Amino acid sequence: MKRWNFERDMLLTLGEAPKPIAEKGESLIRIMASGICGSDMHAWHGHDERRRPPLILGHEVAGIVQQGDLAGKMVTMNPMICCQKCTYCQQGRENICANRTMIGMTRPGGFAEYLTIPDQCLLVVDENVTAVTAVLSEPVAVCVHAVNLLNRHSHHPHPKKQNIVVIGAGAIGLITALVLLQRGYESVSICDANALRVDTAEKALSDFNAKVINNIENPLQQKSYDLVFDAVGSAKTREISMQVVADGGCIIHLGLQQADGNFDARRATIGEIAFVGAFTYTKQDLKEALHLLSNQSLGNLNWVEVRPFEALQQSFEDIHNGATPAAKIIIENP
Repeated sequence: MKRWNFERDMLLTLGEAPKPIAEKGESLIRIMASGICGSDMHAWHGHDERRRPPLILGHEVAGIVQQGDLAGKMVTMNPMICCQKCTYCQQGRENICANRTMIGMTRPGGFAEYLTIPDQCLLVVDENVTAVTAVLSEPVAVCVHAVNLLNRHSHHPHPKKQNIVVIGAGAIGLITALVLLQRGYESVSICDANALRVDTAEKALSDFNAKVINNIENPLQQKSYDLVFDAVGSAKTREISMQVVADGGCIIHLGLQQADGNFDARRATIGEIAFVGAFTYTKQDLKEALHLLSNQSLGNLNWVEVRPFEALQQSFEDIHNGATPAAKIIIENP
């Protein structure tokens, strides 16, 4: 089969590999489309200790089951393979399973013609949903999970009237804003320092009541937001989050760009500011994401760019160079 192999920092090579063989309890999937995630970019840059070359990257995947109980069905999948036995799995928090493995990290991923994955990870896609749209279920589930965490940590007397800002207008930030708006939150802003992303966000949100901010030209006002979603996860965006969140507010941190940096624990303590990590999703979040996509609840998806399988390395380079306005690039297999 054809596959893109992560050979070394900033290099993917197109070549051949043996077609994988599904073991008991697994299915063989012919991949129809796969998305480029920020974590794939981290690996490509050599910044992800969990993803070491040689490896087939890619975990946002949709395809057709070739062998398995769902043969012939279009599916998307939970790329995380959970043990279903640990304390976290028993709590319904399989996203932090103590024994989890993952396609595109500990086993071959989606930038190939085929992959194998346990049947427990598969979700059948409605007939009206294309493979390209189905790929988005994974990043949408990330955002659904983050928004769902609000119920645990928000104390506002009128939750839907909270002043909310999303920092970062890449795929995760943009989708988070769309999910919030779809849920009926009335005051949602999104900001980015990249003019191309600001322009894309303006187009994507044109049918919604949202404010798009270039925060280089228009810095955010301090202590002015009840809820802050950091969809970047850098030292700088954590600093901005702490500056702009109101006392008694909440920061939901779902970006994973950078681990180090300062954290103003004094401000968090004195202001009783909640800082909440939001990591991936549960199977229920994935089902909700597929439902949103099937019902076209997130708009026309004009922020997605589809490219051919052969364009993967160039796509990584374009994202690296900030040369594409697309919030998400999806690779479509022939």
